[in-house]
Amino acid sequence: MHGWLILDKPLGLGSTQGVSAVKRALRTGGYGKAKVGHGGTLDPLATGVLPIAIGEATKLAGRMLDSDKAYDVTIRFGEQTDTLDAEGKVIATSDVRPTRAEIEAVLPRFTGPIEQMPPAYSALKVDGQRAYDLARAGQEVVLAMRAVTVHSLTPPHPSAPAALPPSPTRGEGKAAPHSLSPCGRGKGPAAEGGGKGEGDDGLDHITLSAHVSKGTYIRSLARDIALALGTVGHVTYLRRTRAGPFTLAQAITLDKLDETAKARSLEHLLLPLSAGLDDIPALPLTPDQAGALRQGRVLAGIAAGDGQAFAMLGENPVALVEVQDGNVRVVRGFNL
Repeated sequence: MHGWLILDKPLGLGSTQGVSAVKRALRTGGYGKAKVGHGGTLDPLATGVLPIAIGEATKLAGRMLDSDKAYDVTIRFGEQTDTLDAEGKVIATSDVRPTRAEIEAVLPRFTGPIEQMPPAYSALKVDGQRAYDLARAGQEVVLAMRAVTVHSLTPPHPSAPAALPPSPTRGEGKAAPHSLSPCGRGKGPAAEGGGKGEGDDGLDHITLSAHVSKGTYIRSLARDIALALGTVGHVTYLRRTRAGPFTLAQAITLDKLDETAKARSLEHLLLPLSAGLDDIPALPLTPDQAGALRQGRVLAGIAAGDGQAFAMLGENPVALVEVQDGNVRVVRGFNL
């Protein structure tokens, strides 16, 4: 088993739990032990595309971490929480509610290369400790600004179905997990991204589609958009719709994973190793060239453009390679 399983991660499940679910499925199906890893952390309170690498595909998981991502996110205005999502306690409030026109006018300020402050509740390390551990211990967390790129940031098209959450139900400063259910559907104007109509009234929330570079924190983006609008806000719904080349169209539910494992037919859901590299060209090899790369040797005089390529012997993956001035060097070799 070498390739990718793309999970539609449900609410409340962590990325490592997604890996564990695939490991269990492999055992259930009698596939034996295999290396399994994920291609990009997705918070428990987020849903959507979680690429799971199996076998030799785990050698490409790091490359997946560097890929662009796309999300649908709902920002609720009027409350900011310490975690910048509905799990945290409220630390600031505002009566200001922006209009849709005001929101659309400010979005260009957050499109393109920007700098953002990561959330205190993040997995980044400060003096060797996770920021979220320090924040939970009540310590002040100061993180450095980071440069990221927001390729696009737009409200969904009015004809697209929206998945807007109900108002968070808070108890002792915490939001009930079910308040983030992605199964709800807005109706009327709310389905188009507004909470109070599309006229001049202020909106309680807005749903945006964001295409971002690696390292972008959507919770920070939501915080900064709200502040630019003269109010405060936090994320109440987050769904990853794309991770690198993988989309929701390829994603399977945990129920589907379990059902297929019991039927011992997981290989029918497995995407090939090359599916994680569909953004780079293939480099066909002769048997002698393939043998040389497998031995770690450099190929010279190869007629190929500079950059990374996917070296193939027929239909068999040999290596992820770097081409420069006609020289081909192995970046990651595959034992297939």
